[in-house]
Formats: sequence, C-alpha cells, structure tokens
Amino acid sequence: MENQATSFIVATRTALTQASALAVQYSFSILGAFVLLICGWVLAGFVSRWAFAGISRVHGIDETLARFFTNVLYYGLLILVFITVLGQFGVQTASIIAALGAAGLAIGLALQGTLQNIAAGIMLLILRPFRVGEYIETGAVTGTVKEIGLFATELRTADGLYRLAPNSTLWNTPITNFSREPSRKHQITLGVSAKSEVDDVLSTLLEIAKSNPDVEKQPAPIAYVNSLGGTISVTLEYWPRTKGWSATTREMLRKTKASLDAKGVEIS
Repeated sequence: MENQATSFIVATRTALTQASALAVQYSFSILGAFVLLICGWVLAGFVSRWAFAGISRVHGIDETLARFFTNVLYYGLLILVFITVLGQFGVQTASIIAALGAAGLAIGLALQGTLQNIAAGIMLLILRPFRVGEYIETGAVTGTVKEIGLFATELRTADGLYRLAPNSTLWNTPITNFSREPSRKHQITLGVSAKSEVDDVLSTLLEIAKSNPDVEKQPAPIAYVNSLGGTISVTLEYWPRTKGWSATTREMLRKTKASLDAKGVEIS
C-alpha cells in the first residue's frame, strides 16, 4: 500500500510538472499569438490606408477601384497574419495554404459569372468609357449613369426608371456616350414648296443657327438642298453644346417654324 501511495504521489507530481511546463509553454505561445494578431491588425490597417492614399493619387483611378484594391490588400495581410499565428502552435501552414488555394479555385469556378462582372467593373473604372452623370446607350441599356460598382452599374432611364446593368453586359458591347464630347451635331430636314425662294430659306435657317448662343461657331452651321421635285428638301446642320442639347434642339425647331411662317414659306 505504501509503495502504491508513493507511486501515486510521484505520478501526480510528474503530471503537475508537465502540466506546468505545458502551461508556461502555451501561455507564452498564446501571448505571442495575441501580440502578433494585434500587431498584424494594426499593420494591415496602416498599410491599407497608405496604399489607398497612394492609389488615389494615380490619375484615372476611381475611388471605388482604389478601395477594392486596398480591401484586397487588407484582408490578404490579415489572412497571412492568421496563418502565421497558427504556425506558432505547430500547425502545418503548408496544408492550410493548399486548402485555401483549393477553396479559392472552387469558389472561382462557382462564381465565374460574378468574377466576370468584377473584371469588367475594374476595366470600366480604369478605362472610363463613361462616368457618373453621363448619358450612354449600349445594345440593351440606355440611361444616365448614377453609380459604377464593381458588380453592376446603376442607371436612370429617360422616363425616370431605375435600371441595374451587370458590368459584363456593358463591357462586352459597343458603348455610345452622348455626354462625353462638348458638342453634338443635329440636323433639321424639311420640305418647302418649289415656288419658295430657296436661297432665302437657306439664309433664314443659317441665321437662326448663328444667332443661337448655344450653337457652336465651329464647326459652322451649314444649310443645303437635299433633293428637287414637287417639294424641295432642305437641311440645316449645326452643333449645339452637349450640355442643354435637348433644350437647344427644341428651341431651334420652334424658331425655324416661326421664322418660315413669318416669311410665308409653306413647310411640308
């Protein structure tokens, strides 16, 4: 009995000694991991802010794109810190990296369409075929751009409707931007009676265009005869400023009708 008691005491002391050694060892590991997490988190935030400031100064880089790149950098650094912490506890990080790579591949295949929209969004933000506030038209989308996101672009149609277009749809089709250039050509074609003084009609059309302050002087307005016959077809080409284009063209149509009516010219 005495030998059994002695063995029990010795085993208990050994177990306590080993437990104390493990506690000391892992307490330092836990403390080191905690410090590493805090330092890594602070460093990731500092590096991401520094990267955002640097990327934002690059000409042509949109704020949305700059935030996307910095977020990727931030979470990438956090993942690196987490893997390093696991290495403190003897975890085989190579297997974790391989598992993350396989998971990333599987997620990429599952979200292939979404990744296409992200890639298209990045290209749209870099190349800037359109900007917020511009009016665009593609094969299936028409409207004023309200916001350009990484996944989709928000637009407002001419009749006031909300439209959300996937970026891949915009990127894979030709885009017509009605707002990018400072001026846009417009033409008025009308028919007048063969008895009308054609030169007088043409000079009247030119005077209307030249007297409008919202019509560009260069290229200069031109008026010409399109066709002859029972009715003479005449055309006025001019370049209104893009800003206020619709209002200018409506006003030009009104003045054209009023001026020709005042001269007794019959319009058909």
